[in-house]
Amino acid sequence: MPNSKNAWAMRYVRHRRVRNRLKGDPNRPRLAVFRSLNHIYAQIIDDVQGHTLASASSLESDIRQDKGGKVKSDVAKMVGTLLAKRAKEKKIRQVAFDRGGHKYHGRVKALADSAREGGLSF
Repeated sequence: MPNSKNAWAMRYVRHRRVRNRLKGDPNRPRLAVFRSLNHIYAQIIDDVQGHTLASASSLESDIRQDKGGKVKSDVAKMVGTLLAKRAKEKKIRQVAFDRGGHKYHGRVKALADSAREGGLSF
């Protein structure tokens, strides 16, 4: 574990703290969010089996075609909607939200809100 007080180290500490309390299982898999500088990725993971059940990212072709000129928060909303649609196809209704050590605002919040509007419950 990093011991310096830079931004990466603090996010890592927050992420470890969240993951110690949060485990995905077949009844309630984990919705993990990773946010890079330019893109956002989301996966629904069953931690017991170690399988990714559904995923979506801002790098996918259908989102890349539609994101022209939109701000990052709007792209995150599109990713959340797409992930919720894919989860519904696999009959996943409830998830545990793993924000990945990021603060719950901005793009992370936009993705979570759009996933909720798409039918996921967490």
